Amino acid sequence: MPLGFNSMACAPFGFLIASAVCLGACAPQASGSGYEQLNEVIRAELQLVGLGVGDVFTVKVYGEKDLSGEHQISPEGTVDIPLVGRVDVEGQTPSEIARKLEERFLAGYLKTPYVSVYVKQYNSKKIFVLGMVRKPGTFPLTAGMNVVEAVTMAGGFTETANANFVVVTRKQDGQEVRIPVPVEEISKGLAANLDLKAGDIVFVPDRLL
Repeated sequence: MPLGFNSMACAPFGFLIASAVCLGACAPQASGSGYEQLNEVIRAELQLVGLGVGDVFTVKVYGEKDLSGEHQISPEGTVDIPLVGRVDVEGQTPSEIARKLEERFLAGYLKTPYVSVYVKQYNSKKIFVLGMVRKPGTFPLTAGMNVVEAVTMAGGFTETANANFVVVTRKQDGQEVRIPVPVEEISKGLAANLDLKAGDIVFVPDRLL
């Protein structure tokens, strides 16, 4: 599914590399440039992820300041938008929400609406598994879930997955931290697994890139 032209991530990924992170045996550390090259890829992949209850996003209607604002998805999976009213958005991506709002505004309110949706905060209790897995997407976080289980839920690695360079992105003390997880080493009993937390992003890069 291509990235919608009218949606963007809400904030740049200013990531810090987790230092001296040991998962039983110390995980292999990649160079800083390697992580920086993943920023755009992860940002684009997140735009393909549907939002859930509790998530917060900003709607910007260009030229219509009164219609722009911040919204949190209710327990019913909806948000209330000025002029439009209640809109069902649960499970939809930012670009899908933007297109839906444009259609609603076009139906009698605005002649040429241009809407952007920026995700501000993921609050729903879920994790993201992106990249070179067979079924990328969001998954409910269960107690004690680890990286290997998350990859399994996502259908396992593809043929070109770099299984020893899996990266977990986690919010820690208000910042984004990257934790390398050598899944191939874990499968050999040479490293410990990593338990996941709500909002973690598990990214599997392509070894051919």
